[in-house]
Order: sequence, then C-alpha cells, then structure tokens
Amino acid sequence: MRAMKSVFPKAGTAVATLLLLAACSPTGNLPALTSPDAQAYHLGAGDQLRVITYNDPQMTNTFTVADDGRIAFPLVGTVDAAGLTTDGLASRLSGVLSEKGVLHKPSVSVEVVQYRPIFVLGEVSHPGEYRYIPGMTMQSAVALAGGFTYRAVTSTAEDVRTEGTPDGKPIRGKIRTDSILQPGDVVTIFERWF
Repeated sequence: MRAMKSVFPKAGTAVATLLLLAACSPTGNLPALTSPDAQAYHLGAGDQLRVITYNDPQMTNTFTVADDGRIAFPLVGTVDAAGLTTDGLASRLSGVLSEKGVLHKPSVSVEVVQYRPIFVLGEVSHPGEYRYIPGMTMQSAVALAGGFTYRAVTSTAEDVRTEGTPDGKPIRGKIRTDSILQPGDVVTIFERWF
C-alpha cells in the first residue's frame, strides 16, 4: 500500500486499493481477445455438416469434419474442409465432383448442423464440454455449465482460442461476460483470491 501511495500520492486510499486489486486479478496480465467476425466462420475438426447436392439426393448427407480436417465424400474420397467457409467447401465439392466426372455442373450447398464444442473449466458448478451455439457469450456458456461457484471471479475469464489465429497456434486472452465465443474455445473461470 505504501508503494501505491508513493506512485499515486494524490490518490485516496480507496483508489489506491482498487488499483492494487486490479493488478492482482488473475486475468490482469492477459491481453483482451476481440470478438470474432460472425460472417467469417471457418470449419474445423468436429463440425458436423449437411451437404446438399441438388438433383442427386443419394449424395446429400451429413458429414463430420475429421481430426485431419477432411470429410469423406461418396465417390470422390476425402476432401479438405478445415479452414474453409461453408461456401468455400461447397465450391470445392462442386469442383471435385465436376473434375472426377461424377456430376455435370453440380450444384452443392453446405451448412453447419452442429458446431464443435466449447469447454468451460474452473469455478463453475459443472465444468466440461458444451455444445456451441452461434452468438454464445461467456455469460451464456457459464449458464450452461450451471453458473458460477461462490468463489468465482464473475467479471472476467481466460479464453484459449485456436479458431481464426493467423498461424493456427492457440492464443490466450481475457474475456468479459459479454464477449462472443468461438467454437473450440476453452474458457477458464478463476477463483477469487479474497
């Protein structure tokens, strides 16, 4: 406290205490994560997709993006899907179907049926894996996990994100209760220190 008063000599005791408490926050040293762009969702392992091939109901089905980032599509084999948007995968499938002579001028549509899960850890009633819903925030993820425990820091949390990072490596950052999550996020709710 003396150190804080020497740095902020005109600050009152309450302000100095608040500054000291902010420095002690478990997320105090983490950069803030930005909310993702909802229009730029990229597919990843675990996403469940509905592929509709117009005028060919036998090729319309539900597929899951495998761990290697591919889907196994009938008559053409495996097709890379990870990192593409739904429109990008539809274009890729149309091209492959046309190149291999399976269909003449194919028309393909792709939609996400179920997104890959998020994980909520730490000071929540039921930590674990939860289904992602577009537009999900930290607050709604905590609600799915049974709410905060009495020891939880309720204003911020840590998020580890791999989706949309430039090099594909996970990034750690701080999020608030209204921060939008991405599929695959790992949210950790910290314990209060006092």
